[in-house]
Amino acid sequence: MKRSLLEITEDLAISPGPGLLRHAAAPLDLSGHRLHYGPLPPMDLVDLLALVDAALVRGRGGAGFPFGRKLRAAAEHTGAVRRPVVVVNASEGEPASAKDAALAEVAPHLILDGAALAAGALGARDIHVVVPGDRPRARAFLTEAVREREDRRLKWHVHVAEPRFVAGQARAVLELMAGRPGLPVTAWKPEAMDGHRGRPTLLSNAETWAHVGRLGLVGLRAVLAEGTTEEPGTTLLTIHAPGRPVSVIEVEHGARLVDVLPASARGGPVLIGGFHGTWTTWDTIASARVSASHLRKRGATLGAGAVICLGPSGCPLEVTAQVVAHLAAQSARRCGPCLNGLPALSAAVAGMLDGTPGSRGEAERLAGLVTGRGACAHPDGTARLVASLLTALGSEVDAHAERACTGGTTLREVAS
Repeated sequence: MKRSLLEITEDLAISPGPGLLRHAAAPLDLSGHRLHYGPLPPMDLVDLLALVDAALVRGRGGAGFPFGRKLRAAAEHTGAVRRPVVVVNASEGEPASAKDAALAEVAPHLILDGAALAAGALGARDIHVVVPGDRPRARAFLTEAVREREDRRLKWHVHVAEPRFVAGQARAVLELMAGRPGLPVTAWKPEAMDGHRGRPTLLSNAETWAHVGRLGLVGLRAVLAEGTTEEPGTTLLTIHAPGRPVSVIEVEHGARLVDVLPASARGGPVLIGGFHGTWTTWDTIASARVSASHLRKRGATLGAGAVICLGPSGCPLEVTAQVVAHLAAQSARRCGPCLNGLPALSAAVAGMLDGTPGSRGEAERLAGLVTGRGACAHPDGTARLVASLLTALGSEVDAHAERACTGGTTLREVAS
């Protein structure tokens, strides 16, 4: 049976990798984890900052923000009555992304070790782990890993995120932790300055924490031996391709992207970065590297690490129409760009799919109108997806305007 990209799957092909996924073939419980890596070393703030700065650790949730800057901000705003909080965001609300789910299954204690290192360096006592509400396997693995932890100086709290795309947004996570609906709200200060209940909050996604944990356990030299000078280490990718199961792989930065994609992807357009990502042509992919800076120069981004390949018979316009409709329905509906703008943008993209005259201009207008005006980045990411379709694959839009289509593969067919 064919599966849609809009449906969550935990039936993953997880390949062993050089770092985070080293034990994919035989996942470790806490005793096995400690036997392999040894005890978690104590680390003060100065040492941890030096380590993450030297390794150039960045967030892996999509924005790529330097982890060291978040850590510094949380430390600078910590006081005697403002003890900091550490948050592991493993909610992973995007159906196309499964890297945090893979980590939860294969290496949950690398994630938790990263959070514990930061908590120790900051003097935090509470670590909150936000698990996905729509991925029962990942939720079970992470919850059990938290139960196994032996450090009695730390208090671990588990929260179940709502099964919604925007539930992973930072402020939505903080709302959930405060006992309110897990939806984004407007904030005037970063979480590291003013987060959970007004306290400095160091919040990152599961993959980021796993990189911090591994760095603390294996040391800087091992991490710098991977990747490139500009981007050391590895990254996780979720690969979707026709006729293949959803796979999660670990790739060194700087690797050729074409070398890690299956043969069924060749020749077709690729959506890189997930539902808030960018469309690219196969010619662009053929010369691209797994590198944020390299892709940025080509108008793309690794984003959430999801790589959706349609193959040579795929129709990117049909996929975009279905994804934008999904994103419009998944919004918090708390500000104008989401409440009104995204449904209108979805209708315009559907019009392009049907070849409706004027729909392309309307989509361009609306994409520009919603950008930068939302309470969170959800409208911006959706607009970026549409704009990249018009820029990189405009010929497909032209074909539909003439009642033709160069592909014809649907979301259901690409996600077999």
